[in-house]
Amino acid sequence: MKVSKTSHYCGLDAAIDVIGGKWKALILWELHDGVRRFGELRRGVTGISEKMLIQQLRDLEADGLVHREAYHEVPPRVEYSLTDFGVSLNEVLLPLCEWGERHMDHIQAMRRCPQSAAETSVTSATTASAPTSAPSTSDRSLRA
Repeated sequence: MKVSKTSHYCGLDAAIDVIGGKWKALILWELHDGVRRFGELRRGVTGISEKMLIQQLRDLEADGLVHREAYHEVPPRVEYSLTDFGVSLNEVLLPLCEWGERHMDHIQAMRRCPQSAAETSVTSATTASAPTSAPSTSDRSLRA
């Protein structure tokens, strides 16, 4: 169980406190289509362990983002859904998701080979602002 802060110094601090870590935002995103059972969440959030999923769901429930509905049946059934508060947070995650989709290739390239990806970024930024012209012979020999 996480230790709750008593105060936040800005809105971003409060938001990160609620969705901090690797899994919470992914769990919230998995719940955006509606009610999910525990097993569906575990399959939907690739790589999360059962123990971690349970812990993160408890934290999200304690923060009022996720509603847990336990049915007293045999076998037991538990369903999770977003509260209105959770839906409002998921709406904010959408632009972050879109940014990640747009920049995923660049992020992966940076992580594979940081130096060459950084040079590509600088070159791209430089060529985007520079007028386009054919490279001179001296330019080509410097690149070889």
